[in-house]
Amino acid sequence: MVDLLSTMPPRYRVAVGALVRGGVVLGIGENPVRVALARLRSRGLVESDERGLYRLSPAAQPINREVRSWRSIERATRPWNSAWLAVETSGLPRGTRNAARHRERALRILGFETLTPALRVRPDNLVGGVADVRERLAALGYEPAPFVCGLADLDPATDAYARSLWDSRSLAAGYQELRARLVASAERLPSLCAEEAMAESFWLGGEAIRRIVLDPLLPGEIVDTRARRALVAEMRRYDRIGRRFWRSWAGESVELANTPADVGGLVAVGAAP
Repeated sequence: MVDLLSTMPPRYRVAVGALVRGGVVLGIGENPVRVALARLRSRGLVESDERGLYRLSPAAQPINREVRSWRSIERATRPWNSAWLAVETSGLPRGTRNAARHRERALRILGFETLTPALRVRPDNLVGGVADVRERLAALGYEPAPFVCGLADLDPATDAYARSLWDSRSLAAGYQELRARLVASAERLPSLCAEEAMAESFWLGGEAIRRIVLDPLLPGEIVDTRARRALVAEMRRYDRIGRRFWRSWAGESVELANTPADVGGLVAVGAAP
């Protein structure tokens, strides 16, 4: 249900009937849809300020913003000068399992890997650098406030080890394999009935967007960035094709809520990580 609701701008509410119709297309019965909505509402991830109309809650928006950034993901990077971003993780309060899970999720979304038991690192090639990463980690639920800093002039052995933390060969192969699947599906969708095309574009498009959003955005010195750009370009094309099948899924049941206008527009279906 989060995936379906994330296809709409935050200022829109979607009728439960539309969510049920979308669920049916995806092989999910009406009762499970309603149960899922109740659970998401109890967790504070969706809200309903009018009976039968739902939207993602403010608590879900930081993740949704990360998801909605997939189309312009390459603009989030800058040339790498071989320095690193680091998050120091020692001495964190034991807290709850939920807090630890939120910290791990935030680090994963921003592409950090473990250099030492107390230090997570990633190349310092993200636009905005330390300050922006600190803010994004906090927005994604990293508590207490993360200790983020820059690292430069690592000794050669440590630098080489840091570069090996990501399986660059596997990442590049994954870009190419997923791009090929998107190409094949785009060719197949017009031959499917509407419901089959909706389901296939939802699941495959969602998988591709999750892969893009969770990609560590490594620099060309570590991974094949051309293959990554080709995947993102193909997903943009696939998104345009998939939208044609999903254009009217919410029908007339989408209503404008009294919230600020969303500047991002609709995201592809199946997007939430």
